[in-house]
Amino acid sequence: MLWLPVEVALAPYWFTYFIFTFLMILATSWFIKLQRKVWIMEPIPGPKALPILGNALELRLDNKALFQRFMSYCDYGEVARVWIGPYPYVLLSGARAVEEVLRDSKILDKSPDYNFLHPWLGKGLLTSTGQKWHSRRKLLTPAFHFKILEDFMDIFNSQSFKMVQKLREKADGTQFDIFPYVTRCTLDVICESAMGTPINAQDETDSEYIKAIYKISELTQQRVGQAWQHPDLIYKLSGCAGKRDSQIKILHNFSLKTIRERRKKFEEKKAKVANGEVTEANGSTAENDLEYIGKKKNRLAFLDLLLEYSQDGQALTDEDIREEVDTFMFEGHDTTTSAINFSLYLLGLHPEIQVKVHEELDSIFGDSDRSVTSDDVRELKYLENCIKEALRIYPAVPIYGRENTKEIMLSNYRIPPGTAIYIINYRLHRDPEQFPNPDVYDPDRFLPENSKNRHPYAYIPFSAGPRNCIGQKFALMEEKVILSNILRQYRVKSCIPRNDLEVMGELILRPVAGNQIKLFPRTSSIE
Repeated sequence: MLWLPVEVALAPYWFTYFIFTFLMILATSWFIKLQRKVWIMEPIPGPKALPILGNALELRLDNKALFQRFMSYCDYGEVARVWIGPYPYVLLSGARAVEEVLRDSKILDKSPDYNFLHPWLGKGLLTSTGQKWHSRRKLLTPAFHFKILEDFMDIFNSQSFKMVQKLREKADGTQFDIFPYVTRCTLDVICESAMGTPINAQDETDSEYIKAIYKISELTQQRVGQAWQHPDLIYKLSGCAGKRDSQIKILHNFSLKTIRERRKKFEEKKAKVANGEVTEANGSTAENDLEYIGKKKNRLAFLDLLLEYSQDGQALTDEDIREEVDTFMFEGHDTTTSAINFSLYLLGLHPEIQVKVHEELDSIFGDSDRSVTSDDVRELKYLENCIKEALRIYPAVPIYGRENTKEIMLSNYRIPPGTAIYIINYRLHRDPEQFPNPDVYDPDRFLPENSKNRHPYAYIPFSAGPRNCIGQKFALMEEKVILSNILRQYRVKSCIPRNDLEVMGELILRPVAGNQIKLFPRTSSIE
């Protein structure tokens, strides 16, 4: 028999003991930290929670029911808490508490759920934090100046005219879902605005890129709503990550290909300007040719702006530009679709309000079928109030997420660092203290005399504070042009009563059964 020294013989046991002790110390430390959070957050009203599991079991719901469950948690108060497993969430639905969070320049980090967008959007303006977010925000703000946005008016008009034409075959009083029509129109608008490249979503509905846009949005929304898909390892093992990555590859390849082509063309034109060359095609100077790419004849596509910025000492790689272009595509597509659809839905339920919109349109356009101008947009004041009221009742983004990196006080409650803070827009906009009879659709709420005493954080469809939506002027201009071009031609009648309309809040708010309407030519008396 071979005898070993005692130290060698016991070595495996000492190693096992060491690992066990180390893990126990980690587990104890984690449990103590968790208990401290529980103790701090116990005074905040909310549903009863199980140890470790929290309220996770009662949140095993589909997206529609999950949204309604979160809305019901707001019944506990303007500040409420819920536990998803060992992770605390604070829900805010009162203007005063919301102001405390959104005005705080140190609470700028998005909640952990936004990490699910990283594979697609990277760390662009929507998802980035810290110094990167500050520098990108400063860089991109000039791109959304009103004068620059006016260059997009012809895109808004041309694409909405195309949709109006396609709706003509539906304008016979037959019920149909207008949601897909609006979706394809806004996709065409945002793609041409962001990249200067039309994708013809309204004509080519089977495009690989368009399908990928729909699919990646669906997969991301699905993951946000199903807690078991949150851990990366489980997401990969389930096969969902592979489905997501295949769609992302299509989107990234399209964006990067477009960026490289336009960068090459941009640099070629720059070189011609430097050399003072004259183009042979039309005899124009290369300087004028550069304007064709950047500013005048071809608008100022968001991508072109970024290419210009990257020439002015900014270190923007193709990947940096892709992050921002894809972010603009994402943020400027679904949200605008939601706002336009709910505006049409509510106008279709209120013919007396729709008549006022038609009167405003007639006073500006008469019988003309001309394009909407920037001056017209400024004159469409009642239509703007209708859109604002639709965004109050059905905010395109029903929930905003933040994460605090320090302990804060909200309405006299202590909130420990690392807590996900959700601003529940859908409930905030229904506060009867700020909006009497909140379920009534009344665009006059937004007349100056009716809104002057309202809390500034009671209505935030585009968020507020330092991290508000940089594209809100773009969105409102687009919505006014598209809606005005539809309503100059048609009358809308909604088919689903308010009490029967089911909505779900995923990445955006959308009607479960689409936007079922009947459409009539304004020249027709048939209904």
